[in-house]
Amino acid sequence: MAALWLSPSPSLRHLLLLRPRFPGSFPLRHSHSRRLLCSSAASSTLTHGDADAPAAQGDGVVDVNPPRGTRDFPPEDMRLRTWLFDQFREVSRLMTFEEVDFPVLESEALFIRKAGEEITQQLYNFEDKGGRRVVLRPELTPSLARLVIKQGKSVSLPLKWFTIGQCWRYERMTRGRRREHYQWNMDIFGMPKVRAEAELLQAIVLLFERLGITSKDVGIRVSSRKVLQAVLNMYSVPEHLFAEVCVIVDKLGKLSRDEIERELISTGLSSEAVQGIIEVLSLKSLSKLEEVLGSDDDAVADLKKLFSFAEQYGYADWICFDASVVRGLAYYTGIVFEAFDREGKLRAICGGGRYDKLLSTFGSEDTPACGFGFGDAVIVELLKEKGLLPDMSRQIDDIVFPLDEALEGPASNIASSLRKKGRAVDLVEDKRLKWVFKHAERINASRLILVGSSEWERGMVRVKILSTREEFEVKAGELE
Repeated sequence: MAALWLSPSPSLRHLLLLRPRFPGSFPLRHSHSRRLLCSSAASSTLTHGDADAPAAQGDGVVDVNPPRGTRDFPPEDMRLRTWLFDQFREVSRLMTFEEVDFPVLESEALFIRKAGEEITQQLYNFEDKGGRRVVLRPELTPSLARLVIKQGKSVSLPLKWFTIGQCWRYERMTRGRRREHYQWNMDIFGMPKVRAEAELLQAIVLLFERLGITSKDVGIRVSSRKVLQAVLNMYSVPEHLFAEVCVIVDKLGKLSRDEIERELISTGLSSEAVQGIIEVLSLKSLSKLEEVLGSDDDAVADLKKLFSFAEQYGYADWICFDASVVRGLAYYTGIVFEAFDREGKLRAICGGGRYDKLLSTFGSEDTPACGFGFGDAVIVELLKEKGLLPDMSRQIDDIVFPLDEALEGPASNIASSLRKKGRAVDLVEDKRLKWVFKHAERINASRLILVGSSEWERGMVRVKILSTREEFEVKAGELE
């Protein structure tokens, strides 16, 4: 790598010379134009690959925007992302979950399922150079299931694992919905009772509370896939239609009732069954559901237990029963839930549920499991909406500045010593003092350490506390 920088190729040297020296060297970004980077040495044109990507404007013109629906993370955005991920990790630590990870690139077979799930139409899938069908993962749960199967009996149940990973879906973009996003998943394997769901819901509420969000801002709708199964049984609907019906009724609230009815009838359901399904899924009261299904029904029993746990945990005001929640993924088998902003301006903030039969679809033995996925994009939009984004300004402890070229060595020694003590230090040289003060303000530095000739002859440096303008001398070896 060093040889590359010491003797760059002609094309790289040419690109380095294109680095702008003055603000405004490149045109400003406008909604009707793209920022372009020109290089006559480039031999090809890079575009988004989307139908709406702009045509290349001559040889060597490169569109410097990321592919449509994806994001760059310049320093200020990266600081926000790191802060949010730290919140995810801290809540996971409090809940005693362990972190795992898996490849972004997975086998396509892991995500191809029946029942016409929307997600199967949104895959970034292709054939690799070895002829294998692969996919950029659209979600994390199947990868987690694969890892659980791979670990086998080397791990003991219950497993409490979490991950933060990038996911890809080729879908229509709206506010808070992108074609790539990062997702925080928490999953529990080997816990068959609703205690697992109660724990996951507490994790979600803990995260919201840490972010400054209250139950007046956000609610969590809760239901069970068993509700829909019970209604289908009432109308003798064949078992093989269950997953397909779930996918359709998950669109309640997104499509009109007439559109939902037409899609359900197209599966072969009778008009009577369709009306019965929609009527039950319109219920917002657990007591009303109990009147329809009976107190002995499994779905009713599970939900009553979960709401009892919610009282004990202290988050009952966050959750509400809503029979229309079924979630769009086919593998859910029991309780399902999703968080929403009460003003209704955003899509679902997070969602999850129980999936006791997922492992058997991959050829393993079924294991009780449940989990949730929590995307990064929607929660950031909500924090913006509520004015809850933290100050993400850059924060530096010290700037060390030699006032003379002959003092660059001592300045280097001071910077190194402070860094070893855990302080963030920016070593600046070849600048005017006026520039250094402006730079200190830009990066929120706490101290400015000036290495001057007269002070250094006495083994001293001059320290300026930038917040108070206090100024004093300190022995170089006693800097902390």
